[in-house]
Amino acid sequence: MTALIFLGIALAVSALGCLVLWARTRQPRSMDAHIRDFARELDALSPRGRGVPRRRPPRGQSRGPGPG
Repeated sequence: MTALIFLGIALAVSALGCLVLWARTRQPRSMDAHIRDFARELDALSPRGRGVPRRRPPRGQSRGPGPG
């Protein structure tokens, strides 16, 4: 009988741990959460701090003296 009690306690602790992990990793479903995610992605894509992006020179033109 004590083995069944031990098994029941282990099962309850395991189920509680699974529930906690599920609650921490689930995606929020509110409209505000989606707006925050979108704003975070826009901030990641913004060219802040980079200045004007450089363009590559046209193919066949060198940028300076080559090796040799």
